[in-house]
Amino acid sequence: MSTDQRASGPKRLRLGTRASALALWQANYVRDAMLARWGDALEVELVEITTQGDLILDRPLNQVGGKGLFVNGIEDELLAGRIDLAVHSMKDLPGHTPPGLAIVCTPERADPRDALVGPAGSRLADLPAGTRVGTSSLRRAALAKRLNPGVEVVSIRGNVQTRISKIEQGVADVVLLAAAGLQRLGLDAQVAEYLDPESFCPAACQGILAIEARADDATVRELLGPLEHPPTGVVAAAERAFLGRLEGGCQVPMACHARLGSDEVHVRGLVVDPSGAPLFDARKSGPATEAAAIGRGLAETLLRLGAGGIIETQKRLAAAST
Repeated sequence: MSTDQRASGPKRLRLGTRASALALWQANYVRDAMLARWGDALEVELVEITTQGDLILDRPLNQVGGKGLFVNGIEDELLAGRIDLAVHSMKDLPGHTPPGLAIVCTPERADPRDALVGPAGSRLADLPAGTRVGTSSLRRAALAKRLNPGVEVVSIRGNVQTRISKIEQGVADVVLLAAAGLQRLGLDAQVAEYLDPESFCPAACQGILAIEARADDATVRELLGPLEHPPTGVVAAAERAFLGRLEGGCQVPMACHARLGSDEVHVRGLVVDPSGAPLFDARKSGPATEAAAIGRGLAETLLRLGAGGIIETQKRLAAAST
């Protein structure tokens, strides 16, 4: 921020967010980090926005439009100029950003793993046959069936606390959730098991925050600069390119996890049938400077292996149910 800008009084920004406890935690995290850097030169107002994904809770996401349900309304507010930036869980974003908008900052990634919430000592692979595993994710459902074919998957919707409450209500015996969300809300004491990404590959960009703004807003980019974490930007580029090439959303059980080692990025991706089999799984590594190309190349590999059949079938089923 220039000296002239500071002298003219504090810059005021409107930060759009969903109203859930996790979304507000994430928005406050970004706001607090910006204020810690810019102090009195900046004011940030949180603007709570209700999305379609927050309103439609009686049907699985894959039947009502997928990932865009949680972000479209917020992006409309950005494009209309009613907010200046927005904070999303990057895993909730579709693989392509709308014209006129851009992801302008990726803070440091939190824990990318999935977590099992339930009785202490529970392990997903060892759960008795018939155990009800609650999840809203086709990916988690398919990988749970693959790891333990005897479990019964039950569909649950709602925010983190609502989904955990399904255990007490008797709807599910255990639930699967993103580790990052549990940790951010201080609920990690309820985790019975953190699932190894090798056996339970995370969703693309799980644990990463995406800060979105209008593409031509140089001031917001400058103000967010100190929050950018370049290593996270590298793995996010690979995972989003993978997602974008496969046009994956909530309708398709797919996963992608990238790791940065020295100056190379190592990416694993998979597409799995909702039943747990078949599964198409591949890996690709290369220079970190070519992360997006590596992610796209990995997606192409899976398509050559035959993953396109699962993707098209799931999209047809989702279209038929809407």
